[in-house]
Amino acid sequence: MDAAEVSELQARLAAAVHALNHGAHPSERLAANQWLLGLQQSPQGWVVATSLLAAPDPAPPADFLFFAAQMLRRKIQCPGGGPAPPLPHLLDVLLHAARRFCLGAPRLLTQISLALAALAARAEGGVDGLFARMRHLPDPAVLDLLTVLPEEVAQDQSGDTGVDAPARCRFTRELMAHAPAVLEFLLAQSENAAAADGVPLDERNRRILRCLLTWVRVGCFSEMPAAALAAHPLLTFAFNSLQVPFSFDVAVEVMTELVNQYHDLSQFFLTKMSYIREALLLPALANRSEKIIAGLTCLMCEVGHAAPALVAEGSVGALTLADALLRCVAYSSEDWEIADSTLHFWCNLSYFILGSDTETDERNAAQELFTPVFSSLFDALLFRAQIDTDEHGTVGELCIPDGLAQFRMNLEELLVDICLLLGASAYINTLFSGGWGLASQSIPWKEVEVRMYALSVVADTILQDGSLFDFSIIMHFVHILCNRAHSEPNGCLFLVYKSFGDVIGSYSKLLASSESNIKPLLLFCASGISKSVSSHACSLALCKLCEDASSLMIEPHNLEILFWISEGMDAGNLQIEDEKLIINAITQALCSILDKDLRKSSLARLLCSSYSAVEKLIDIDRDQSLRQNPAAYTEALDLAVHGLYRMGALFGHLATSITSGLIDDDTVLVLLGIFWPLLERLSQSSHMENIRLSTAACRSLSLAIHSCGQHFKILLPKVLECLSTNFLLFQRHDCFLRTAASVIEEFGHKEEYGALWVRTFETLSSATSISTLNSSYTCDQEPDLVEAYANFTSAFIRCCPKDAIAASAPLLELSFQKAAICSTAMHRGAALAAMSYISCFLDVSLSATQESWECLSDGSPGVVLVQILAHCGEGLMSSVLYALVHVWALSRVHKSATVLQQLAALCSLCERTTWKTILCWDSLCGWLQSAVKSMPSEYLRQGEAETIIPLWLNVLQDAALDYLHSRTDDNVYMQGKGGRTLKLMIRDFAESHRNVSTPCPS
Repeated sequence: MDAAEVSELQARLAAAVHALNHGAHPSERLAANQWLLGLQQSPQGWVVATSLLAAPDPAPPADFLFFAAQMLRRKIQCPGGGPAPPLPHLLDVLLHAARRFCLGAPRLLTQISLALAALAARAEGGVDGLFARMRHLPDPAVLDLLTVLPEEVAQDQSGDTGVDAPARCRFTRELMAHAPAVLEFLLAQSENAAAADGVPLDERNRRILRCLLTWVRVGCFSEMPAAALAAHPLLTFAFNSLQVPFSFDVAVEVMTELVNQYHDLSQFFLTKMSYIREALLLPALANRSEKIIAGLTCLMCEVGHAAPALVAEGSVGALTLADALLRCVAYSSEDWEIADSTLHFWCNLSYFILGSDTETDERNAAQELFTPVFSSLFDALLFRAQIDTDEHGTVGELCIPDGLAQFRMNLEELLVDICLLLGASAYINTLFSGGWGLASQSIPWKEVEVRMYALSVVADTILQDGSLFDFSIIMHFVHILCNRAHSEPNGCLFLVYKSFGDVIGSYSKLLASSESNIKPLLLFCASGISKSVSSHACSLALCKLCEDASSLMIEPHNLEILFWISEGMDAGNLQIEDEKLIINAITQALCSILDKDLRKSSLARLLCSSYSAVEKLIDIDRDQSLRQNPAAYTEALDLAVHGLYRMGALFGHLATSITSGLIDDDTVLVLLGIFWPLLERLSQSSHMENIRLSTAACRSLSLAIHSCGQHFKILLPKVLECLSTNFLLFQRHDCFLRTAASVIEEFGHKEEYGALWVRTFETLSSATSISTLNSSYTCDQEPDLVEAYANFTSAFIRCCPKDAIAASAPLLELSFQKAAICSTAMHRGAALAAMSYISCFLDVSLSATQESWECLSDGSPGVVLVQILAHCGEGLMSSVLYALVHVWALSRVHKSATVLQQLAALCSLCERTTWKTILCWDSLCGWLQSAVKSMPSEYLRQGEAETIIPLWLNVLQDAALDYLHSRTDDNVYMQGKGGRTLKLMIRDFAESHRNVSTPCPS
């Protein structure tokens, strides 16, 4: 390039940089950025960047020079866009720029230094050459260059394509050879008490520390004994820098890194701990200098973490360290980061003291020595974990701030350790040592709440300890909370209910051991359930109480409270999951009633409490004026959804009781007599178009079918008619397909219903939404529908009688073809569900073939399935190949290998029978050849099409034998050598083709 061209490019570069930094419109900045990227990747980029850095005075603007240095660095790191200038020329340009701009903008000097470091990493002897010429640079430039050079050692190779691993190792060796000289230079700089080269003293000292930090990270002191390192003047310099606010944070980083790398330095810092506490920490705590407190906390924790055994010895320095960190924990700030940062130290120390690898005498001595420390720590943690803000949620109730919630979560392990160290009795005594009065007005509820939280966290530890526990104080608070007015505006109490709910759930077996406690506990749960913050905790507590004291729950007055709780859910204020928990709890209690008539009437009453919400929605069809009020209709719909889920929860929980004989047939029939007529009416209403309602109805029906089993037999035609009709009306509602699959799984083996199964299969498959599943694109648009249909067809072929399977040949063939197409979808769930159906189909085909290979009949299930595979095998093979060159292929490796192994096993099996005329090994060979040859050439590497066929066929042959062997000897088929080789081959193929962008076949 001549001078005029260079000048023109510089002018355009200046305009682009200005537009990028100061452009008024996003389009202008985007265009400038694209032009600059193009220049950086072009051959002209070298010339422009070097000419700008070498331009005579007056120098170009700083942002202009910064971009030139940055572009040069990136071109050195990622060579491209024409040959690079000779390395000596680049070195001269960069050294000249470093000398010239050493007192300019710091970021410009850093970019120049980074470019020099990248250059040194790419040349044999580059480090030595750079150090030889470094002596001619001013001290600020040398310091900056020495700071960035070690960073090149750990440079992420993903962004640095010019240095391979051997070259980086060579660079590291060369660099470390100069470490002694670098330390001497830094020491000389640190001993110079005067400002030099125009750099203020504080700024220079900070740069020295930053440079020392980068060299410490690459191990500049690795050959130095700990005693010599502790006495090294640079360590003293870094330690003294703690007193200088401007350099404090970097000094902490240096010493933290040193302790992390050289654990023996912990002894040195323990001897300095009194000074750190008295001269640095206490003034910072008094002045609320959180930056200083946080930095010292980090350093002290690192010292303790590096040598827990040294701390556990309990020297003066160790106890001073513990005291200092206790003060940090107790420090009250707006967030919990400082206290949270100490938790790892305390856990590490407690783990060491409690660890089994220490001698018993040593452990006892350390435990005795540190018990007061951990007791004080416990008090400090309770103080910091206390709610001290007034944050409110969307419903106006006080909520725990995110920072406190995270702190409490991180605190749980330490609280368990403290309980183990102090002992369960001492832990509990500490919690209940508040001396609260009996009058509720004087109770500090925030303190009570955090202590209940700390009690619930260690429940397992306390229960395993077996110590006697006086629960009277818990019940004292339960009585107080039960008697408080629901509308009382005390936000903290919402969280108190939650914490007590957790405690009751954790200690329910002990609390419920006294009959007199049951009623107040139930009343408390009822009160806590009504508050959104505590509803889940109190719902879980109710479950535990009903589980641990079911015999006491059936007392008349307790039953009435349970029904009162269930009827309170009709307002629809609770989360569905909490309502399910409540129904499960009450159902469990009712199932333990010994009187059959009372048990029957009680369960019917519980079911009817949800009945009215659904019935009110059905009635809306008779009064269209209600539907014209959107708010009222939405509310009615929501209540009906909740009611349906509660009904489902009741039936779901009955399953165990019915199986064990606790629930008799009369009770089941009564419950079904309430449930099914209501659900049948609902299914015939227009409300089923709502996806939430139809999903809830189908869910409750599935649970009822699973629980009541044979009692549903007489209703099967009506049930399947409702499901089929609604699916044809609302074809995007996959819940109808899923429920139909549940029906098939439960009753499919009943041969007398074979015609019903076939008719249902035909009806569901005739839906437009199913018939249009003929491309992977469509499958990706409706993944839930694909999964539901695949699950239904899998249930059909697994569970239905042979005659039904044989009569459904056209439907099965169509579903198999759709599954093959869906297996190539991008949506992982849809693709894997389709592959699972294919695998199920092949497994059933193998079973049918093995059972009747001597009986060749046109109408037999074996012949039907084998004929379907003969028709669809080529499409299946093609789909599997396309799935394996997919961008998400690795998630389909196992399923693809399974399908291919099963297909090969079936072809191998048929080869030995009279079925060979329908399906044989040659069929598989032909499908593979056709599928490979039909793939576009860009999807396979050159020559791969010719090598893949014999390789795969050979591996498939061995894998087929493994699969057939596993079916006779109950082995896991993939564990054979052939199966493992097949899976490895499929994975390698997918790995090598994962970046191919592949349209999937229709």
